[in-house]
Amino acid sequence: MDVNEYLNTVWLGNSLRAWLTALGILAAGIGILVALKILVVGKVFKFASRSPNEIDDLLVELLRRTRVSVLIVLVIAAVVFMVLVVPLPARTFFKFIAVIALFFQGMAWGNGIISFWTQRYAVRRGMTTGPSAATVGALVFLVRIVLFVVLLLFALDNLGFAIAPLIMSLGIGGIAVALAVQNILGDLLAALSIILDKPFAVGDFIVIDTHMGTVEHIGLKSTRIRSLTGEQVIIGNADLLKARINNHKRRVERRSVFTIGVTYDTTPASIQRIPVIIREAVERQALTRFDRSYFSSYGDSSLNFETVYWVLSPEYNVFTATQHAINLEIFTRFAEEGIQFAFPTRTLHIAGGSLRESDAQHR
Repeated sequence: MDVNEYLNTVWLGNSLRAWLTALGILAAGIGILVALKILVVGKVFKFASRSPNEIDDLLVELLRRTRVSVLIVLVIAAVVFMVLVVPLPARTFFKFIAVIALFFQGMAWGNGIISFWTQRYAVRRGMTTGPSAATVGALVFLVRIVLFVVLLLFALDNLGFAIAPLIMSLGIGGIAVALAVQNILGDLLAALSIILDKPFAVGDFIVIDTHMGTVEHIGLKSTRIRSLTGEQVIIGNADLLKARINNHKRRVERRSVFTIGVTYDTTPASIQRIPVIIREAVERQALTRFDRSYFSSYGDSSLNFETVYWVLSPEYNVFTATQHAINLEIFTRFAEEGIQFAFPTRTLHIAGGSLRESDAQHR
């Protein structure tokens, strides 16, 4: 028997030539894929370490999550389908193995993408520790469940299962479940909105309608606030986003407006001095920016001066300490210059035996 006749010998439905060809393609394919993976990962990793772009970092992560075993299974399946003639049960078996391998590889790639973007987002928003990190982890878990369901449906479809009735039943069941737990889903989506939009964070002092306090925890269903009086206020996330939220933690400065009234017998020269005195009292403080002070109106029993200034700090204690210093300075300067503060008075005039009541200025 010569070589050609020997190569044409049939083994398990295929000639020896076909078996050798399949084995060569299999060995070459596996070797090329493994070499490419090693070389490409190394090259891309070196490039990504020098580049500020995040896309190449994601590519490195996906290449690292590419399993050599999956590549081998896919090469074997390709050789079986394209080179060899195998019975239908064997083809079905290899197709099943290939689809399962692709399913697990798809899960690895999907989890890699989710983890990559989640970690960077959490670092940028300062959500790597505490309750915020736990909330992000829970949402990532839900996204991975969705990924698993989608890939599973694709796998079942490629394996020949009728997924249309399954999708329809899932849709009907999903609608029923959604109607039953719509409040919970609303709070869950609101939690996602809070995490992504970041209207406030743990530690922020916020005012919501009639409630005010420091945020202690942002959960999947509710947010917990420690009020100024000590009790904990729990508000559903959906209700929270419907309300107007004042976030005092994000102040950069505080505006102060106050009015001072002096008596009507104050001299014109003193009236001209009053805005100057107030301005000097404000500017004497280190963390202030003076805006204006002026003779604003004639009151029933006082001449009114309105003053506006800014405290260049968001801290409430700094704001109150600055107010205290300014008020004390104004009081001292007014006393030194003989300027009297006005207060409401009432004088009774008796004329012609009748009692007449009128408002007058107290000296």
